[in-house]
Amino acid sequence: MYLTQALHKSLLECPHATAVVFGARRHSFAQLTDRVARLAGALRGLGLQPGERVGMMSLNSDRFLEFLYGVWWAGGVVNPVNIRWSPKEVAYSLDDCDTRILLVDDTFAAQGTELLKLSTSLRTLIHTGDGAPPEGMASYEGLLAHAAPVPDAMRSGADLAAIMYTGGTTGLPKGVMLTHANMYTNSLNALAAIPRARDSVCIQTAPMFHVGGTGLTLQVMMSLRQQVILPSFDETAVLDAIEKERGTETFIVPTMLKRIIEHPRLAQYDLSSLAMLLYGAAPIDGGLLASALKALPQAGFWQIYGMTELSPAATVLPDWCHKPDAGRPNKLRSAGRPMPAVEMRIVDPQGQPVPNGTVGEITVRGPTVMAGYWNKPEQTAQALRDGWMHTGDGGYMDDDGFLFVVDRIKDMIVTGGENVYSAEVENAISSMAQVSACAVIGVPDDQWGERVHAVVVLRPGQTLSLDQITAHCRQSIAGYKCPGSVEFRDALPLSAAGKVLKAQMRAPYWKHQAR
Repeated sequence: MYLTQALHKSLLECPHATAVVFGARRHSFAQLTDRVARLAGALRGLGLQPGERVGMMSLNSDRFLEFLYGVWWAGGVVNPVNIRWSPKEVAYSLDDCDTRILLVDDTFAAQGTELLKLSTSLRTLIHTGDGAPPEGMASYEGLLAHAAPVPDAMRSGADLAAIMYTGGTTGLPKGVMLTHANMYTNSLNALAAIPRARDSVCIQTAPMFHVGGTGLTLQVMMSLRQQVILPSFDETAVLDAIEKERGTETFIVPTMLKRIIEHPRLAQYDLSSLAMLLYGAAPIDGGLLASALKALPQAGFWQIYGMTELSPAATVLPDWCHKPDAGRPNKLRSAGRPMPAVEMRIVDPQGQPVPNGTVGEITVRGPTVMAGYWNKPEQTAQALRDGWMHTGDGGYMDDDGFLFVVDRIKDMIVTGGENVYSAEVENAISSMAQVSACAVIGVPDDQWGERVHAVVVLRPGQTLSLDQITAHCRQSIAGYKCPGSVEFRDALPLSAAGKVLKAQMRAPYWKHQAR
């Protein structure tokens, strides 16, 4: 299993078909492969040795795609940098895995120069912008123009392919080690579970430094289909691209989906080509999903659940579960069934399996499970126990094999001895017409230990009180689960993957006491 196989196959099967579109630039698979082989030659000329890491700090682009495959062709390991981190956090990730070469675009060129001072490992900066490179940086196009294509290093199987750093919201970021076999198998899993037509066109708007964006790119490449890459998410640009390029699929997180369906000119776009909308990376509330199904009736909806440590996809909720006449409406709130090469079981705190319908920790076994955390043997041993990856997510399986994710275990609220899963409360609150977004956390309470606390973002011009929210919630959930306090904010803090940063929200409340 080697990730560059897609390029070799393309030269035999469809060398002149369009592989990638980015703005005015269009490259066939033959042109893409040539550029990848030249980039590999340039990287080797800069001293890259097999297994060494190369980073990229950039918005999405066709050159990001070339970076991924060029590093693998050269025999290296990619370290895609989280562009939302501070320079110190980025420097930590570079030094942690000894990344000596970093590619930067125009947006992050200045930070690249700063990183040379902050990082002890970084030696070489390559400028991937279109203009002249800043002083001290090599020109990406200049390197490709003068480099000769080199043979593929053909690294595969258990060879390391990527180090993808986690968000670091609860401590120092951890480098998740993913092998060629991990990422290759994940792509096969997704293509088997979510079949696409050969002539489909993917609109790539998810950040490519994130494992979700990288994973989608690999699926498109492995199936030799065209992808249209957007620099970053912008709802107008996404709608324009779907209409202009006749896009058939895209992957978005719930916050992106919300912005798309609330676009004031949504009805004016020709979105008839959009056949598949993949969503995931963060929980979605029932109200938003219902609105999306109504706003985009021509698209099939597919939910994907997973995490970086699983390369990343573990389960998929198929389109038929989103249909009102599916006969199984209770499945809509599930995360779907495990993908073909994924084994999943729910366990108690002692690691023993629990019966169907019982909440426990979600664990996963199979070829997509990471090799471990870079240079963190203790944390690796804690996550990978008895051959199973312990996800830290709480959930249960039903008798049909569908997974229901209830909460992050660390986000579960224990109030008066009762367990409250924040997702259940959030679904109840989000069904209110006045609510734009919400998050539920546990805060200290002298009487109950923890109190259910709601953080709510209201729609423009709307008002709500705690009593109104509580009265609404009591219609669908038990009284002890209803919020005991509420605060209203203009926005929720989000990670690069669109996940609500609950640890950050809880921190001020628990500053002077243990949770």
